[in-house]
Amino acid sequence: MKRLFTFAAIFVMVAHGAHSAPFGEGIPVTNSVFIEDLTWVQVRDRIQSGSSIAIIPTGGTEQNGPHMVIGKHNYIVHYTAGEIARKLGNALVAPVMSYVPEGRISPPEGHMQFPGTISVRAGTYEMLLEDAARSLKQAGFKTICFIGDSGGNQQGQQSVATRLTDEWRSEGVRVLHVGNYYSGNSQDRWVESMGIKVIDPSNHAGFADTSELMAVHAAGVNDNQRGARAERDYTSTGAMGDSTLSSAKYGQKLLNLKIETAVEKIQNASASAR
Repeated sequence: MKRLFTFAAIFVMVAHGAHSAPFGEGIPVTNSVFIEDLTWVQVRDRIQSGSSIAIIPTGGTEQNGPHMVIGKHNYIVHYTAGEIARKLGNALVAPVMSYVPEGRISPPEGHMQFPGTISVRAGTYEMLLEDAARSLKQAGFKTICFIGDSGGNQQGQQSVATRLTDEWRSEGVRVLHVGNYYSGNSQDRWVESMGIKVIDPSNHAGFADTSELMAVHAAGVNDNQRGARAERDYTSTGAMGDSTLSSAKYGQKLLNLKIETAVEKIQNASASAR
């Protein structure tokens, strides 16, 4: 009987404490820019305080040669999207979209020829982008940015961004495909200016890819498997580039170029919309 009374007393105390705190309090304050780290109350408060930009990062689930993990793009774009949001100061980041077009599934083409790659159809990808953007608009964001770390992501992002911006123009909401993050970030020119002797540094699973992953997730790179041989035999290795000279130091610089380019693009777009 005494034990039963003790349990009952504890239950009453816990229940009373749970309802006595003001609504929305009791959750630790966080400075994270990632929506998945926040409660809905915190997201609401951030939006009301001026966080009007939402970033949807897209990565991929694709083979990256024998020396890099399949989630390469996801690790990289999670990092860069977070840094972009911090530099903007009024942005939050949605979870990384890791299923993207990677080529025909059957019969397999491109990366689908290697185990572990997961591909979706272009239409599926665009529908997912659209629904994610509509969800963020519903929450109150005014600018929604697509940032894709892979080539197969770009066309779909542009298509959805154009379509939704046209639809929402009268509501003052725009969707931005930040394409220069991927293709206009001056990485190749920087490599050349540094005198780094590597052919086509942006080739798949080569110098740039490997350096960037070394900077954000070193455990995802197997040094014993990387090297120049990869670019000579894609069909057996899955790599097209030379990762011999890759390093975390180079990777951080290459990442910074992508981040700075994206921040400038978003800031310019925001200024032109005023």
